[in-house]
Amino acid sequence: MRIFCLFILLVFSHVAAAQEKTDVSLFLKRNKHINLNAVESKSGNMFRKVGHHGPAIENEWFALRLYFNKTTAVDLYSKSKAGLELADKQWYPSKDDQKKGWGADYYKVGKSCGLGGIKLWDGHKTIPLNPVTARSVIVGKEGANAFMEMLSAGIPYKGEKVNILVRMTAFAESRNVKIEAFSQTGKEVQFVTGINYHKGIEVVSHPNYIATWGIHPEDVAAEKIAVGAALIFHENDFSGRIDDGRQILLIARPSKKLVTWVTSCNEKEPEMNCFAKLIEYIGKN
Repeated sequence: MRIFCLFILLVFSHVAAAQEKTDVSLFLKRNKHINLNAVESKSGNMFRKVGHHGPAIENEWFALRLYFNKTTAVDLYSKSKAGLELADKQWYPSKDDQKKGWGADYYKVGKSCGLGGIKLWDGHKTIPLNPVTARSVIVGKEGANAFMEMLSAGIPYKGEKVNILVRMTAFAESRNVKIEAFSQTGKEVQFVTGINYHKGIEVVSHPNYIATWGIHPEDVAAEKIAVGAALIFHENDFSGRIDDGRQILLIARPSKKLVTWVTSCNEKEPEMNCFAKLIEYIGKN
């Protein structure tokens, strides 16, 4: 009986430890101390009303936010040490905090999809998940995992209106975040995703991933740090690639669902701190 009780204690301890390795963040700027699990907007734009401009999730190594506006771009928050930071710093540690070891917003999305953002393809050009009849988000924990979902409803697409759900899931003890896009109106669509880059950033374009490494022209961080990012996918899910000079876009084959993965690291990390190590990690995972 004593051995059984010890086993149960160890199991619960492991589960509790795992739950502390992911987190979610959603709040309104007017009340930063109240955590929400859902918000909705008929206009589809709460960029300036929601904390860190949209919902966010994190694992031990980085956090991602999904912009709550017409861009629905994905932005990255990097960390120099493993641990959860959103609850304490809400994406924006002071410059003194950053110098003491907290993470920072070293990544710059600009006018791009960011790291794995979702759009649509109409056969000739990209279509944003906008305008909408409503846009809503929810965040939550499922055991040790953290997720955020954004539903963009009533998007004009090829003469009809479609509802697109984007779900992002962070897993305990995994550096990879899963991104899923769903067409919820029964119609196949062509999703578009991609990864952005800037002048001077190294880019490796592989059949099953695109990886970048370098310093982004960001101006909100205390110092400039090289950041690595990667979009990982199945080559057969896509029919084409477009490099428009600021991002590499992937055009998916018609479907009702698309699955990709993203990951990241930076030069301040104790272990995975260069491009070669990022590429090696992708190859093993």
